[in-house]
Amino acid sequence: NNHGLLCMVNPEIISRSGLAVMREGCMSVPDYTGDVERATEITVRFLDSRSGQQREVTASGFEAVAIQHEMDHLDGLLFLDRVISVSTGLFRRKQYR
Repeated sequence: NNHGLLCMVNPEIISRSGLAVMREGCMSVPDYTGDVERATEITVRFLDSRSGQQREVTASGFEAVAIQHEMDHLDGLLFLDRVISVSTGLFRRKQYR
């Protein structure tokens, strides 16, 4: 269930189901990862910038998590804002030299 490249304008999640905790990271915060709870399946409505058409896509698994993560950025949020517990769910990445 992978839709490939999606160029979304004004995306809006219109339904969500299931919950799972996954480890997330982000290039905006390269030194940390964290446990974040996200919906496992979403339906998102958006304007497709390539075709100019309104679309709805149902995504699940990693694709659903990635869409939610990127939509958070549009709202000014980072995964750090959604970490389940700063004391037990936030991890410093190992430094490789």
